[in-house]
Amino acid sequence: MDIPHSEGDSRETVSLVIPLYNEEKVFPELFASIEAYRAEHPEIVQVVFVDDGSKDKTAHLIRTLTAGRPGYVMLQFSRNFGHQLAITAGMHFVQTDAAVIMDGDLQDPLEVVTQMIAKWREGYDVVYGVRKERMGETAFKKYSAALFYRLFKWMTDLDIPMDTGDFRLVSRKVLDAYREISEQQPFVRGLIAWLGFNQVGIEFERAPRFAGTTKYSLRKMVRLAMRSLTSFSDKPLRFAVQLGLFTSILAVVGLIWVLYVKYVLDDAVSGWASMVFVAFFFGGLQLFFLGVVGAYLDRVYEEVKARPRYVLSNVWSSEQPSQTRGATNQKGNNE
Repeated sequence: MDIPHSEGDSRETVSLVIPLYNEEKVFPELFASIEAYRAEHPEIVQVVFVDDGSKDKTAHLIRTLTAGRPGYVMLQFSRNFGHQLAITAGMHFVQTDAAVIMDGDLQDPLEVVTQMIAKWREGYDVVYGVRKERMGETAFKKYSAALFYRLFKWMTDLDIPMDTGDFRLVSRKVLDAYREISEQQPFVRGLIAWLGFNQVGIEFERAPRFAGTTKYSLRKMVRLAMRSLTSFSDKPLRFAVQLGLFTSILAVVGLIWVLYVKYVLDDAVSGWASMVFVAFFFGGLQLFFLGVVGAYLDRVYEEVKARPRYVLSNVWSSEQPSQTRGATNQKGNNE
């Protein structure tokens, strides 16, 4: 079913938003692929590379290969601020009718972008890629990712698409709405799902990395999962309250039983050794849930500091390579 878009809602021009971090081995092939694709798709009028504080020759290759060619921009972070903020910076920068967010490791096929644009022109505001196959990835990563999405959906009651990444097309309306969000550590795919609008998925097979290694270590994946859950759900806190109440009731019942055995039955209370282990068990639970509360406090602490979410050392244009400018982003607006 076609979804009509509003009158005056232009659906002509598209930008590519591509975060990069230490991708010097991949970038020449990525650039060649983009050039070949743009030659056949004139609607791609801008490509925004976000260099997330790379320590290799990524930024140098961007300048060298794109200089003098139309439509290329590099937003260069002053240091590594993270993948989600790199995507956010690119989304804030583009001025086209839509933007396609994709990784720079050649795992997100440009051929799927054509299908996304077609769906967008039918009237959809978000077209996301659904990974029906993830080649070149370990079984652990596949199953842990699947588990995360299902846990996230259960804990947040948010209708987030299963088995997706950040590979998606978002319309101008979504880009403008996203600019109003000022979270310090955004979970982009969750926030886009939260925004609503007309959304549809397209299945594709995700290829293995062209070269290099993934920049998402297990530690980074766990951190992203924790930040995502604490950003969208208060169920862990409510569960802690419920468990605490249940434990208190059990403690009162146990105290009554001890007093009954001691003063009514006039018998010694046995099992003190096992009660010590029980005390350690519940002590561990208390420490665990203190950690849960601490995770939420950490989120609050990050927000109230109100620091810039990222700092741009310069903005580089392929059409004006001699001109660069610095910028600090506070709430998602270009300066």
